[in-house]
Amino acid sequence: MPDQDHVAGIDDDDLVIAAISPDDAGEVMTLQRAAFVSEAQIYGSVDMPPLTQTLEAVRAELTDCAGWTARIGGRLVGAIRGSLDGDLLLIGRIAIAPDMQGEGIGRRLLEVAEQRSGAAAAELFTGSRSEANLRLYESCGYRVSERVPQDDGTEQVFLHKPLRS
Repeated sequence: MPDQDHVAGIDDDDLVIAAISPDDAGEVMTLQRAAFVSEAQIYGSVDMPPLTQTLEAVRAELTDCAGWTARIGGRLVGAIRGSLDGDLLLIGRIAIAPDMQGEGIGRRLLEVAEQRSGAAAAELFTGSRSEANLRLYESCGYRVSERVPQDDGTEQVFLHKPLRS
């Protein structure tokens, strides 16, 4: 059974945070597709990995990554995954169910991933038009470390956070 944390409920329901596994692949793929539709609308393109990734690719990714799921009443409402590169936690993808965005689930998943990683620092990225993501990451202590121009006039924004002094 995966390691679990029971976190204070949202709307009187229990939010259960558990280690992600390849068995979660179908639900994670469905969740990320739903979660990233709003990103596709912002950027005017559905040609992005969270929307085009196959089930086999998600399953393989979950085999090789560290990550966490968030469930309410058994329903998958959030997922985060990443990997360690030495002492750096590289957060690869965070997906929150559209109807649950803004409820603190992403923040909780970030906290668990950071705490459980044992890393000295964490890094993640988002697009320059993803204002809600940027606000969340900055409110969680991440700071912009690099902006990489893209061919479409946007930037890929990398953010960094020290986890230990």
